[in-house]
Amino acid sequence: MVSYTRLTPADAALLSKIGGISLMESHGHSAPTEVMQAYVDRSFSEEACRAELSDEKNIFSAVFYNHRPAGYFKIIFDTPHPAVSLQPVTKLERLYLLKEFYDLKLGHGLLQQAIDLSTAYGDKGMWLDVWQKNERAIRFYQKQGFETVGESRFVLTDTRSNPIWVMLRRY
Repeated sequence: MVSYTRLTPADAALLSKIGGISLMESHGHSAPTEVMQAYVDRSFSEEACRAELSDEKNIFSAVFYNHRPAGYFKIIFDTPHPAVSLQPVTKLERLYLLKEFYDLKLGHGLLQQAIDLSTAYGDKGMWLDVWQKNERAIRFYQKQGFETVGESRFVLTDTRSNPIWVMLRRY
């Protein structure tokens, strides 16, 4: 059974747990362990997650499989990017899925929910950043109609960043 739930500040512990684990599973090898762990500790603490969930511009939704949390997305409506000329456009800031749920097509459902919210809001497309070495994610987004429109860097620390692609899907 698959279900979706909009997350609220009361879900900070859940977001902290699945966010930190899924990031390490998908990106843990993209930098030294101590760099990645410091990023997770800073960005996915319960306090940081509660602050993000409390910000009205951020929309979070989680997917549950057989009542177990499997992943989530975060979108922000009407968020421009220099590489994206389309306006208004939604930013898909995160679409994270725990590794044990990868082959269940839950990411498709999460993404479709995000797109449905974006189109209902009136945005004309969705953009995202994806690590250039995350071939699985790049293939997933390409199959969903996203195209590479630019590149940038994802800053982990003052001295460490990873190359990313900027991808866009028009509606």
